[in-house]
Amino acid sequence: GGGHAVVPPLKLTAGGGKSQPLQGLPETLRPGKTYIRVEDTRRALRDLAGWYRGRFSIPVVQITGSVGKTTTKEMIAAVLGAKLQVWKTPENYNNDVGTPLTLLGLTAEHQAAVIETGMNHFGEIEYLTEMVKPDIAVISNIGDAHIEYLGSREGILKAKCEIFTHLKPDGLAVLNGDDALLDTVAEPFCTIRCGKSEHCQARIAEITDYGVEGIRCTIVTEKDRYLLDVPAPGEHMAYAAAIAVSVGAALGLSREEIVRGAASYVPSGSRMRVLRLQSRRMILDDCYNATPQSGTAALEVLAKTECGRKAAVLGDMGELGGLTDQAHYNMGALAAMLGIDLVFAIGSGNLAGKIADGVALSGGSVQYFPTKEEALPELRRQLVPGTVMLVKASHAMKFGWLVERLQETQTGE
Repeated sequence: GGGHAVVPPLKLTAGGGKSQPLQGLPETLRPGKTYIRVEDTRRALRDLAGWYRGRFSIPVVQITGSVGKTTTKEMIAAVLGAKLQVWKTPENYNNDVGTPLTLLGLTAEHQAAVIETGMNHFGEIEYLTEMVKPDIAVISNIGDAHIEYLGSREGILKAKCEIFTHLKPDGLAVLNGDDALLDTVAEPFCTIRCGKSEHCQARIAEITDYGVEGIRCTIVTEKDRYLLDVPAPGEHMAYAAAIAVSVGAALGLSREEIVRGAASYVPSGSRMRVLRLQSRRMILDDCYNATPQSGTAALEVLAKTECGRKAAVLGDMGELGGLTDQAHYNMGALAAMLGIDLVFAIGSGNLAGKIADGVALSGGSVQYFPTKEEALPELRRQLVPGTVMLVKASHAMKFGWLVERLQETQTGE
């Protein structure tokens, strides 16, 4: 007993003709399930999520940008979480499937939502924004990511500014105020710019860098002053903090709540995750993704870390178009100029090979390996006591495997 009824295939009858099975149906229908036939499953998912989002009157923050989207999302969510029950994009659910699934996760208990949206082609952000319908739109920066598809930084700016297409008329735009291209944006919305520049309404006044322990920064707005301790390395974290201050203040959080929220920030995934191993060994796991901007920030964190020996494991960066060769060469040259003791360049010869050239021709020490499997034995050998090793590459390189293996190496010593 208790069996499920099988839903029969739907039929469509033309006037006077024989019944014909609808096209596009699955060959077998699962028992006990209801099926709804639509013309386009992708658009149906978006429309369903957009309708569902419309049932909630809570403030919705949407974030895009070339670099730092997830970091900014997590920082805003941490700050708002000091007062509100926050729903945020899980992991990297920021595309045309992940975003509607995120919106469909909203429940009656949520008091705010922080939604991250990604793209690499024109029209994608507008497509996502139509269902998100943000009250606050955030652009973290305009970098070189996806320039292969968008042609230029101006193209990237145009694509990111699609976030304003469905921003509510009384909505708020929060932008990186130190980004020259974002400074050209003159949308008809209330706008807060965040950064070190004098014209910023949320100004980063001071930064104290504690290396891998994090930063302390002062954010000054027109109405208040915030002294924040952010438990994540890198001065770039001050930008995420300034943006979160602006969003938090706009939604009525107190200074105490904003300060407490920023202090509770936890990095998401492999984004400058500090892994402490035995004998003063340390891995800086930043292998979720890589662009010239994020690579520079990661190398600067490594350079400022107090330790006996510094090593960088660098791999291919994708979607850089005509910038590809120079960007990889520059990454290697920067590592050498920052005094990194040893660089490992891993990946295709025409990309990682450029990294190796940059290191060698700038006077640094470098070893090249075509694959991470070939590199692993030497990485294990070089991760001696007192060494801090940065692992950084585009997500497609799957350098997380290296991080896992290196952690295993030191277990039980």
